[in-house]
Amino acid sequence: MRIIYCIAVFIVLASCKDTKEKTTSIGDGLSENNLVDGEHPGKKIVETKCYICHDATTPEANRLAPPMAAVKMRYQMGGITKNEFINDFVEWSRKPTREKSKMPGAVQRFGVMPYLPYPEEEIKQIADYLYDNEIDQPEWFEEHYQMNHGKGQGMGQGQGMGQGQGMGQGQGMGRGQGMGNGRQMRMGMGQNTTDTDFSALGLKYALSTQQQLGKNLITAIQEKGTVGAVGFCNLKAIKLTDSMAIVNKAKIKRVSDKPRNPDNQANAKELDYISVFKQMTKSGMDISPMTEEVNGQIHFYYPITTNTMCLQCHGTPNENVAPETLTTLKKLYPTDVALGYDVDEVRGIWSIVFDK
Repeated sequence: MRIIYCIAVFIVLASCKDTKEKTTSIGDGLSENNLVDGEHPGKKIVETKCYICHDATTPEANRLAPPMAAVKMRYQMGGITKNEFINDFVEWSRKPTREKSKMPGAVQRFGVMPYLPYPEEEIKQIADYLYDNEIDQPEWFEEHYQMNHGKGQGMGQGQGMGQGQGMGQGQGMGRGQGMGNGRQMRMGMGQNTTDTDFSALGLKYALSTQQQLGKNLITAIQEKGTVGAVGFCNLKAIKLTDSMAIVNKAKIKRVSDKPRNPDNQANAKELDYISVFKQMTKSGMDISPMTEEVNGQIHFYYPITTNTMCLQCHGTPNENVAPETLTTLKKLYPTDVALGYDVDEVRGIWSIVFDK
């Protein structure tokens, strides 16, 4: 329990810091008080949700959707104002249709984006961030754009995922908190350069795996609906996670205290970390990765939190989760306990181990 004690001390200290009331003025720009450690709130949403399909790294031939740089460029054509840009994003997200699309070429190739029930406030934060910031673009994008649309303004190289920096900066536990048995626990993107490197590397493994899972999941939803997504998870989720572990030469797991698949049950230490992340989320703290060194290896932990799309399979039965989906879940997962969640709750964690 020394892990819990050390982290609890951090939570208490962090909770005592002076905080400013956050005010939002979407459309006229976010006030500086909305920026956590200088980060725009829309940046994290773009990196963890939008980049599942609209990333800058997937080869052109294998994409599920246009890169976000292309979306931004198209929506900014004509010199529209920031409010117009944001309103266009909100209107599109409410009910995507072929007729409303500003990107007919993308629709012809990829089809109409499925409706994703994200809160309107999140859509506004995404658009606000995109309008004011440079966005990573694929290496092939400039040539592709000029070939298909003629010469236009380049997008430049933006901040992108920045090795996970958009996930917030933690305070760090430093090196003074001994864990016993030769262990040291590090929390967040701390002051130590090595700690930062390990946190960023672990986060890269987690987000790249999440991206692959998310792309396949959205494809399953597009083709077969929510029931099809349940079938995908049952047959391929763990296998796909294992394949990413091989690519990254790491052990990558998604574990939970309320697993759907018994193979995803968290062990005792992982349960401790889940408990701490839940406390931090409940307290409204900014979440950063936690790392621990054990016998020359880095053990990385980061929470998996729910969003509105997750509730289709993990929400309240017969309210968020449709009866047809429940029937499939009971058939494929007789011992399922991964239900009853609301948005922004910790459903589990990434548990990743890699060599130092």
